[in-house]
Amino acid sequence: MEKAIKEPEQNKMGIMPVKKLIISMSVPMMISMMVQALYNIVDSIFVAKLSEDALSALTAAYPLQMFMISVGSGTGVGMNAILSKALGAKNTKRVNEAANMGVFLTILSYFAFVIVGIFASRPFIMSQVYDKATKTYNLAIADLGTTYIKICCVLSFGIFFQMIFERLLQSTGQTIYSMVSQMTGAIVNIIFDPILIFGLLGAPKMGVAGAAYATVLGQVVAACVGLALNIKVNKEVTLSIKEIFAPKIKIIGKIYAIGIPSIVMMSIGSIMTYLMNRILITFSSTAMAVFGAYFKLQSIIFMPIFGLNNGVIPVLAFNFGAREKKRINEAIFFAMKMAFGIMVFGFTIFQVFPKQLLQLFSATDEMLRIGTPALRIISIHFPIAAICIILGSTFQAFAKSNYSLTVSVMRQLVVLIPAAWLLAQTGKVELVWFAFPIAEIASLTTSLLFYRRIKRKIIDNL
Repeated sequence: MEKAIKEPEQNKMGIMPVKKLIISMSVPMMISMMVQALYNIVDSIFVAKLSEDALSALTAAYPLQMFMISVGSGTGVGMNAILSKALGAKNTKRVNEAANMGVFLTILSYFAFVIVGIFASRPFIMSQVYDKATKTYNLAIADLGTTYIKICCVLSFGIFFQMIFERLLQSTGQTIYSMVSQMTGAIVNIIFDPILIFGLLGAPKMGVAGAAYATVLGQVVAACVGLALNIKVNKEVTLSIKEIFAPKIKIIGKIYAIGIPSIVMMSIGSIMTYLMNRILITFSSTAMAVFGAYFKLQSIIFMPIFGLNNGVIPVLAFNFGAREKKRINEAIFFAMKMAFGIMVFGFTIFQVFPKQLLQLFSATDEMLRIGTPALRIISIHFPIAAICIILGSTFQAFAKSNYSLTVSVMRQLVVLIPAAWLLAQTGKVELVWFAFPIAEIASLTTSLLFYRRIKRKIIDNL
């Protein structure tokens, strides 16, 4: 009976034309990630209409938001791994233990960030708005940033439960419902952003605080939808309040054994953003606002690639297990062509329309002066990044996640930040942006060396 259940999946992964297979598996995730990127951009677009300082405040808050997502998502990865393995073994008890302990750890994560929000919000923001040249703090940005991130942290139960409930749906193959939850939250956020920021339809005008409340509201709605869908359609998992609050140390240990490396890997971007903010504030708060605008804009280009990445990994992993060398090579090179095409499109948009992109964020003349060359310079690395991301998916599919971690750390911390700091010593902010293509070239070189090793030792021997 078990063989009969698995047969269709084996046929799909092993027989369906590779190009069609990758597209069918990637497109839902690409759409989902695009929606996520879109509502992050919309959030900043509305806030920028308040002032440039408000946009800079969100830029300063973003690293801590990214860290929250890293903790929630990494915990979900650990839970998913244990739960999926138990599902394969038809071990219902272990399935439910993993699910309930995932929820328990989600609750602990929430309370940890409540403490961070109450006690660490202002010091965190203040550390990014100190200008060493004038030896003063930009208190306007500090006040706005503290308000925003404190609300997001203290009311972060929405984002944590949204992620864990979506992971539960994904682990049992209910990916379409996971996307429904995510998109519902994004739409609610987009609708309530202008209402709460500008005081429309009788609501109070709350400014940056309104943006935070709209974000939290979207997350809470997504969490509620995720919970409802798990109860209605996810019959393979049973959540119990009694079981949630009966901690099982062994299961928790296994979840974190897998989850902590994921948390660390995802947190690298948070650290990089924080350090870049500290480098750019030495020029001006406008430079930091430009970086914030760029980071939101580039997510629209990068998110489809990450969705493609998530679709390619299982295809490569399955065909690795089946020792299908030809299909592996076809999958890698087709994914590279897709990723490269998307990134070339993104590069072209950033080169041709940098002013129009920045004007989405109500850019001042000074922001346009700094930001126009910034977008053009940074986007040079887009096509290179496409190759690096797909090679990273190959490393993960062949159980070489340490290669991906090494490349990520090297790109974002070992090369990017020191290069940005050194270029900042010239006193010319336009040179700082070259740190991105420099880091990506180093990333590509390392990725190709790792891929050559995998090809020689693994792929060629299949």
